[in-house]
Amino acid sequence: MKMINRKKVEALLAAGAIAITAVLAGCGGAAPSASSAAGGGNGKKVVVVAHTNAYYPYDFVNDKGQSDGFEVAVMKEVAQKLPQYEFKYVPTSDDDLLIGVESGKYTLGTKGIWITEARQKKYVFPKNNIAASVIGLAIRKDTADQIKDMDSFAAYSGKLVPIAPQNAQYAVIDDYNKSHPDHQVQLTASENFQVVDAYTWVMEGRYDGYLNIELSYKKNVTDADGPYHQFADRLSYVRYKAIPTYPIFNKKEQKLADEYDQAIEQLRQEGKIKELEEKYFGEELSQYLEKGSHT
Repeated sequence: MKMINRKKVEALLAAGAIAITAVLAGCGGAAPSASSAAGGGNGKKVVVVAHTNAYYPYDFVNDKGQSDGFEVAVMKEVAQKLPQYEFKYVPTSDDDLLIGVESGKYTLGTKGIWITEARQKKYVFPKNNIAASVIGLAIRKDTADQIKDMDSFAAYSGKLVPIAPQNAQYAVIDDYNKSHPDHQVQLTASENFQVVDAYTWVMEGRYDGYLNIELSYKKNVTDADGPYHQFADRLSYVRYKAIPTYPIFNKKEQKLADEYDQAIEQLRQEGKIKELEEKYFGEELSQYLEKGSHT
């Protein structure tokens, strides 16, 4: 069997809404200081937007060294709707973004964030989501005839690769089990946030499913240079649902979050969000969200 490059695996798994730790040097420089963020040279208040640097196509730095990605593009459209501010974009690591927004180093941050109770205590979440993240199950192809969705997976065996309790994906399955007391998925806590061997465990039959963001599955398995591409003809992916993602604002920025909400509603009505989704994802991901989940 082809040897797995574990370092490469860890780097690509990080793209699936789990910790991205490498800071891309020289792409955006240091964040503006608290004093400079108070007002730009034109007298406008500076809004410092932090984003992760390698979560393609949501948030990344392109080959020209520029902040790019769907969520970044949406924030740039929001900026045009709020001319009273000057928006500046800072690519950084996952951890620095979270800590920086909480401390006030950054005004807001975007990185494909799901709402959790713990995060709501630390940040201001707007009413309107910025994007959607499709999540589902990586399964063996020899079980694909029997596993079509989460219900049939639970009926088949419910044997899911363990998930760290601090991972937002844990809450997804916990919510499912609470809503389906008669057919449960086996939700086991993992000690590690990143489960590097998850695909291998599914292939070996230790588990029958791995809850995974579709983007991460494509990067790891579908892509020709993915570390698990050798499993591409023996693994399959079943979509579960789309989960709304949000920017997070510093606790003192409720007013800005409200103005963001107004801008997003205008952009959605104008069809700009749909246009950007088709540009970056090749389809309108918002259509998979449950009704009302983006308001």
